[in-house]
Amino acid sequence: MRINGESRDRPSWHDARMSFQAYIDAIEKKTGKVPQDLVDEARARGYGPDTKAGEIVTWLADDYALGREHAMALVHVVKNGPEISDKHVGTTGTHRDESTVLRLDGLAQR
Repeated sequence: MRINGESRDRPSWHDARMSFQAYIDAIEKKTGKVPQDLVDEARARGYGPDTKAGEIVTWLADDYALGREHAMALVHVVKNGPEISDKHVGTTGTHRDESTVLRLDGLAQR
C-alpha cells in the first residue's frame, strides 16, 4: 500500500495504537458502562470461552455501537478473563500496559 508516496505495510489508521487497558477504558467512555458490567451482561447472555468472537462483536455493535477493535478487546475479557500477556508490560511503546491484569472496575475507581 502506498500512502503519500510512501510504501506502508499497514493503513494509516493503524498508527493510532492504544494499550489494552486504554481500549477497555475507551469502552467505558463510549458506552457509559463499567467494563465489568458489560462482561456480566455478556455472561448473562450466555457468552463465554466457547462463544465465537463475531457473535459478541455483533452484540456490542448493535447494542452499544462499538467498533470492531474495541469490541475485540472486550471479547478477550469475556472469553479469557482480565489477564493479558506481559509482552508490553513495563515497555515504553504505544502498546504499553502497567499490569498483566486489566482493570474492569471503572475509571472512577482509580
